[in-house]
Amino acid sequence: MTNQSLTHLDSTGKAQMVDISEKTSTQRIAIAGAEIILHHETLKLLLVENNKKGDALGVAQVAGIMAAKKTSELIPLCHPIQLNQVKLTLSVNESLPGVEIQGTVKTYDRTGAEMEALTAVSIAALTVYDMIKAVQKDAKIQNIRLIEKHGGKSGDIINE
Repeated sequence: MTNQSLTHLDSTGKAQMVDISEKTSTQRIAIAGAEIILHHETLKLLLVENNKKGDALGVAQVAGIMAAKKTSELIPLCHPIQLNQVKLTLSVNESLPGVEIQGTVKTYDRTGAEMEALTAVSIAALTVYDMIKAVQKDAKIQNIRLIEKHGGKSGDIINE
């Protein structure tokens, strides 16, 4: 870990939005992941096409994409950025058991897309929970994390 200060705090410790006006726009990509742990029985119900709430994974995918687009409205000091692509995949993993979620966000802007990717996977996981909570209230959302980021001043970061 480097010896830097928190950029969202000013010299007196008050919250501030980081000044990115001098930064150069570049291609930036962020990939985030999350998991939701389910009982095998719940997982089977998710895969049934005629479940009461519809295509749960499809709904969660759309919810995650919509959330990425609203990130700056949800996180107070997050800059609004122009999103060029939001891609969200939800995959059933029998060995978890549960659903693995991965989100990729691309932008050409002056700040990164990490928060958008993390928001997308978080909301997708919450949406899966909402869809299954009638049959399983103890589902566990876990391992929300930044997997990779590319571009910007700090360059490439790969966490997995």
